[in-house]
Amino acid sequence: MPDEKLLQFLKSGKDWERRATTVPGIFILRLPGDGKRPASLAVELNPVDEAGRPTKKRGLVLRSSEELKAFRELINNEKLETLMSRIDEVNPRSMAARRRMGAGGEEVFEI
Repeated sequence: MPDEKLLQFLKSGKDWERRATTVPGIFILRLPGDGKRPASLAVELNPVDEAGRPTKKRGLVLRSSEELKAFRELINNEKLETLMSRIDEVNPRSMAARRRMGAGGEEVFEI
């Protein structure tokens, strides 16, 4: 999106409006202003489904390049991957796994 389009979105977009980009899962979000600060734009990272719709109500919102750098360092930390693997082991089965099961608990095959 050229800068002019971003500026126009900032000026005329609705509060909390989300616009898609050419990269699936990366959105531009218009944040409302309040008495102390004006409205602003942010990037929202939110995985998409097969139809291109966000899978979460609200994804990870990044307000600046500095925030992106900080989150990138956290996400790339090896200890985070280890922790997530341990959490996966103790958490109940995921919703995706439950959806693949039929009403009677039998496995439903994706075709």
